[in-house]
Amino acid sequence: MDDENKTDLIIIDETDKNIIEMINEDARTPYRQISRELDISVGTVHNRVDKLMKTGVIKKFAPIMDHRKLGYGLTSIIGVRVNGGQVQNWEEKESFNKHVLAIYDVTGEYDAFLIAKFKDTDELDSFVKELLKEPYVERTYTQTVLNVVKEDSSSIHMI
Repeated sequence: MDDENKTDLIIIDETDKNIIEMINEDARTPYRQISRELDISVGTVHNRVDKLMKTGVIKKFAPIMDHRKLGYGLTSIIGVRVNGGQVQNWEEKESFNKHVLAIYDVTGEYDAFLIAKFKDTDELDSFVKELLKEPYVERTYTQTVLNVVKEDSSSIHMI
């Protein structure tokens, strides 16, 4: 980790962890309920959540979607080799906004990996063919997920 990123590290205590865990379980949990269960004041919960948001530990409160129930039952992991090795504004492309959940700039044989959801293989096929039309994309490598063993974007257990 370089020196610039070290200054961004936020130290949280057990109370912060417990608050995050409860919010992660249900973001609609009232502060009063959190305060009762953790035996702290409502004001403390409010101040702690506010601090966690201002420091960027909590980025936002958002629902966790069941994509399969919305018809997006096909998950793909797509490796992309890019001419020059730089991922360029992909998050702004409309087709990416519709299908891509995550873009990772990585080391190794491929320059980026995309995690994307599709309704069917036809959508996946169209997406990959459009991606290959981009002048900076040299090659793709697509894998289809057969079974989701673990998928947890909350990462509460890391802290």
